[in-house]
Amino acid sequence: MTNSVSQKVVVITGAGKGIGKATAKYFWERGFRVFDLGRSGESTEFCEHVYCDVAIPETIDSARDEVFKRCGKVDVLVCNAGFGVSGSVEFTELEDAKRQFDVNFFGGFSTAKAFLPIMRRQKSGNIIFISSVAAEFPIPFQAFYSASKAAINALVYALRQEVKGFGIKVSAVMPGDTRTSFTDNRKKSGEGKDVYRAQGESIKKMEKDERKGMSPDAVAKVVYKQAVKKRPKVLVTVGGSYKFFVFLKRILPNTMANDIVGEMYCKK
Repeated sequence: MTNSVSQKVVVITGAGKGIGKATAKYFWERGFRVFDLGRSGESTEFCEHVYCDVAIPETIDSARDEVFKRCGKVDVLVCNAGFGVSGSVEFTELEDAKRQFDVNFFGGFSTAKAFLPIMRRQKSGNIIFISSVAAEFPIPFQAFYSASKAAINALVYALRQEVKGFGIKVSAVMPGDTRTSFTDNRKKSGEGKDVYRAQGESIKKMEKDERKGMSPDAVAKVVYKQAVKKRPKVLVTVGGSYKFFVFLKRILPNTMANDIVGEMYCKK
């Protein structure tokens, strides 16, 4: 594909697999120049790999500088990198909970922070965070993953208002269960299963739902739509049934909605 000044540039963290990879390919097929910022991976036909660990801000700055050196601009930033931790709150190690936030929340925050000066100077840009339906429905035995995604949504609401005067758009895409290697890469703690007897079955159900979930291509399409919309929604849910659940959550009393999730994931 021929590069030109007019060609739009998208930067995606964690584009080596899963939702990130599907998104990278989807943008490339529509004429974007695509950069993958990640700890592992390699350049492919559809994206250029630049080393970056989102939990280490210095590597984000270095990757940003490399992208800017090659292109001189960034039109879209997709903060996608993340992982999951599961287990009961009581038996989760503080180090694991902090790591969950270091990658999922602070990693996204640090990446947006690094690229914002470029977008401010351009007076344009679009930042899209990959959140989760779990931000709206915190899942038992996946509390810290859910909390990290809820924190992303709060960040999006605030940041969107802060930067709109610079012509920068900010939003979050909330996928439901999606078939990716994320499921197998989740860090699981089995400690406390003898105390919390629902834990094992709850995590099995969650992982079964993920393996039967939507294709990452479905998420990629929504991310792209957010990127090209003149006024993207602040939060957008991916998947028809998940949209319905999010709608229900907003009209039901919080306690009732929480109890419904408990019935789904905490049956012994």
